[in-house]
Amino acid sequence: MSWLALMLCLLTLAVAALTTGDADRLRTAYRAMGMLGDALVLPLSLLTFLSGVVLGLGTSWGLFRYYWVSTKFWLTLAAMAASIFALTARLHDAVRAVDAHPTGPIRAEDLGFVRYNTVIVPAVALSLYLFTVILSVYKPWGRRPAEGARPDRIPEAGA
Repeated sequence: MSWLALMLCLLTLAVAALTTGDADRLRTAYRAMGMLGDALVLPLSLLTFLSGVVLGLGTSWGLFRYYWVSTKFWLTLAAMAASIFALTARLHDAVRAVDAHPTGPIRAEDLGFVRYNTVIVPAVALSLYLFTVILSVYKPWGRRPAEGARPDRIPEAGA
């Protein structure tokens, strides 16, 4: 849940930066996003992944016994890598863009696509994390076949 909350905070700051006409508010929002990213993305992504693995191994659900748990595992692993590498890079781009204009107004052309990247990336991440929460609640797709089991064969047939 902390990872989800972090993405919600980043998205809120990004939307505030996108919609403001005040250059100081824009600088503050992007710098706050950079600080949150530097301080929290790596530890929260690792904590989320590791806690999921521990819960998977320590409960009857298992880590790869059910399709929905396996899906959550791979999505979380991919999201962790994307957050550590892509998200933090986009946040650093935003900080560099406002640091290039320490005073005075900042034109939209000076920011380029950074304005949209800072909204798109956390929005996609937030959607992905919400999807994993939905998987946890609804638990779709059932159990995976046991290792070595052949579902197409009747046990007593042909003996």
